[in-house]
Amino acid sequence: MAIKLKGIVPRTWRKIKRIFLFLFLLQLLYIFILKWVNPPVTLTQLNSWVSGHGLSRDYISFDEMGVYPKLAVISSEDQLFPEHNGFDVKSIKKAMKNNEKENARVKGASTISQQVAKNVFLWQGRSWLRKGLEVYFTFMIELIWGKKRILEVYLNSIEMGKGVFGIQAASLHYFKKDASKLTRKEAALIAACLPNPKNYKVNPPTKYINSRANWIVGQMNILQKYPGVQDVITKN
Repeated sequence: MAIKLKGIVPRTWRKIKRIFLFLFLLQLLYIFILKWVNPPVTLTQLNSWVSGHGLSRDYISFDEMGVYPKLAVISSEDQLFPEHNGFDVKSIKKAMKNNEKENARVKGASTISQQVAKNVFLWQGRSWLRKGLEVYFTFMIELIWGKKRILEVYLNSIEMGKGVFGIQAASLHYFKKDASKLTRKEAALIAACLPNPKNYKVNPPTKYINSRANWIVGQMNILQKYPGVQDVITKN
């Protein structure tokens, strides 16, 4: 019996290693494919459909998005996006310090790259496993995709309302026009709702959302002057 177990354990371990190697190579291939091909569906989108919120999306190319939506989400969500390597260390430390306070409102510090990693490859939640995988996928897409592709996938896949995913679907839903035709304020209004797209109203906006959108427009006016931002938002 002992001899049999000695033979079974190494064989089982070899099979497990092969399975993990296969899964690793499979996800690596998927990352490379998504550098050029849009994600077929995400877990967040599936959850929206299953939960009855619907699933409206319309993938468009980077050049079809126009400048204002790109500038708006960078201004709203991640102003250091052109410069960092996927992680905003200062914001992470600040958020951790805040979250240590008793009864403090939990704050996040996810960059656009981290949000893409979470929304495209993973599931919603705050477990250590998910956060660890998010770090891995963030590193990989920064390495393989580059900033413009990350921004393109972000604007095509992020939830922008109940069952509304991507800037084109949001633009048609809220303003009855293509994303490339959005004004600065319209793009800012959509970006203003991203922290909680299921509850915040884009059109008509609440007083808070309108105020936040005005702040975003001000940031857009400042950031568009920086060469690094210009490089990221201009045509491929």
